Amino acid sequence: MTISSALNAGVAGLNANATRLATISDNIANSGTFGYKRADAEFANLVIGGGSGSGVYSAGGVRASSYRLIEERGSLVGTSNALDLAISGRGMLPVTDETAVGDFGGDSRLMLTRTGSFHVDASGVLRNGAGLALLGWPVGAEGDVVAHGRDSINGLEPVVVNANQMAGDPTSQMTLGLNLPATATNAGAAGTVQSTTVEYFGNLGTSESLTFSFTPVVPATGSSNRWTLQIRDSASANAVIGEYSLAFDDSRAAGGTLQSVTMVSGGAYDPATGTVGLTVAGGPLTLSLGKPGDPAGLTQLSDTFAQTQISKDGSPVGEMNTVTMDEDGFIVATYNTGFARRLYQIPVVDVPNANGLTSLSNQAYAVSNTSGAFYLWDAGDGPTGTIEGYAMEGSTTDVANELTSLIETQRAYSSNAKVIQTVDEMLQETTNIKR
Repeated sequence: MTISSALNAGVAGLNANATRLATISDNIANSGTFGYKRADAEFANLVIGGGSGSGVYSAGGVRASSYRLIEERGSLVGTSNALDLAISGRGMLPVTDETAVGDFGGDSRLMLTRTGSFHVDASGVLRNGAGLALLGWPVGAEGDVVAHGRDSINGLEPVVVNANQMAGDPTSQMTLGLNLPATATNAGAAGTVQSTTVEYFGNLGTSESLTFSFTPVVPATGSSNRWTLQIRDSASANAVIGEYSLAFDDSRAAGGTLQSVTMVSGGAYDPATGTVGLTVAGGPLTLSLGKPGDPAGLTQLSDTFAQTQISKDGSPVGEMNTVTMDEDGFIVATYNTGFARRLYQIPVVDVPNANGLTSLSNQAYAVSNTSGAFYLWDAGDGPTGTIEGYAMEGSTTDVANELTSLIETQRAYSSNAKVIQTVDEMLQETTNIKR
């Protein structure tokens, strides 16, 4: 009976608009929620029987399907917390729930989020306000990250930052820029030894020093333009760890620059780079003397011994001051000595169909068959965006549009209620006929 189908259509309309009202109320309630993705409802009509021109029409009603627009991106809002993280562009941050920390494994434990305000908990784990722990690949002591498959979570682990952590930065490179007096290699010169001492930091953060002694080769006649360099290490009781014979050019074009370096003991000299490899007690160290003909290295000019450029890397042991996110997606710890060390690399997770992700509470999502398999990218590589610190992604809710939709839904709901009321009155008339 067509009048019954009209009643069913009215009820279906009420249900559909109730679904739409639920999405609108959720959107408005979360208009200030960071990382919230607005929900929407889509209506589709139902057709029941009745051929064209049959003279009989049965109302099928309407069906509502709700979905979340995860691909929509909110605007980034600046904050004062270095570990307020957001994705600028496509992709998501890998996280896991509180129960998985300490027993993390299996792709089913992977969760995704677009933004989060992360802080260190009592165990040093970086978590957001909902307790979700940030995941990353640990960085080795040499700053390297072990290669892992990008289609699984193998190698990912909850990021742990020890607030009281101490670390040192051993010296690995040193540049020695000196000018030796040319007059010291002339016949009749006193043969005075010139020396200088440079501090370096060992593998255990200890302060050691290298003493460089330059002894001129004084000839019987003329000028030799040659020196003997001895390097002594304080960590080895000032034992000689390297000895080299230095010859300087006296031509007009390259006068005063290194001509050659001959190894007597210690590491070999590489003329292509101008460096020698030293084995000091505090660890291996690369010493730069300068390339042949390079005025920026060791020189022999005039009658003055002078330090022109002495530099080194490394720092003493320091305590952690701050933890930040750099532009390449690395968690970086900075120490009070100025030394910075990468601790973890945070990948950016991407799926073919972000709208197909399963929505969870706390602005988190899970991979599903509809979303497709995930892939872990380096931040900024491929189709993915960069990870921004000091930022949160705002809600994608537009309150003005939602209020407009709210009025439209209210009127549609009232109209469907009026259809049911009318059908009820008509059925009442039908009942009265029997009386």
